[in-house]
Amino acid sequence: PVLALAVLEGLRLSRLADLLGALSTDALRGTDSAFEARIHRLRPHPGQIASAQNLWRLLQGSEIRESHRFDDVRVQDPYCIRCMPQVHGAVRDVLASVASRVQIEINSVTDNPLVFIDQEGAAEILSGGNFHGEPMALAADSMAIAVSELGAISERRIEKLTNAAFSGLPPFLVQEAGLNSGFMIAQVTAAALASENKTLAHPASVDSIPTSADKEDHVSMGLWAAVKLHLVLGNVRRILAIE
Repeated sequence: PVLALAVLEGLRLSRLADLLGALSTDALRGTDSAFEARIHRLRPHPGQIASAQNLWRLLQGSEIRESHRFDDVRVQDPYCIRCMPQVHGAVRDVLASVASRVQIEINSVTDNPLVFIDQEGAAEILSGGNFHGEPMALAADSMAIAVSELGAISERRIEKLTNAAFSGLPPFLVQEAGLNSGFMIAQVTAAALASENKTLAHPASVDSIPTSADKEDHVSMGLWAAVKLHLVLGNVRRILAIE
């Protein structure tokens, strides 16, 4: 259940990341050409295609985009804008994989021992290891790594928005910058949260400690992996809110 709830939140954040990324692209006078379908058909990862379609659709009709279609001296946008489909899309693909594994787990039997009844009604008791949490631990760890990247690339867009040397907008998005720090601390907060996620994304599943007189000699640390994942999700939610 802990991981299933995380998947639902991750899917929500991935949709928000596309929406916010499109808004930032517009505010930074970025181009939508990097989101054209022709580009992404040549590297057809499903998540990448989905994110590119979202970003392209969201930016259509933008008057800001039209205002610099000609005679703009810039050649390319920075990666945090131009490569959103590749990054957001890769996260979407991990989420899809984790969701499929969670669905299998929810519909599985993990008791031990297991009692099997044959057609004649005879019972056989088998001891096995379906209780082992490795499949879900690895899923939670991979999702934490992936989702942390949504926060990392969002923080870079926040930095670009508050950096007058790049954005052309008022420094820290405020008048009379200097005496007024504006949104500087908001970007610093996002940077701190993104940095915290780098530690939280360290996989729990590579750890193990034996218990029960060394009978349980390899454990998954799956619950800690899922708990850390929720901490990562909370940080990413805050970073996206700042953006």
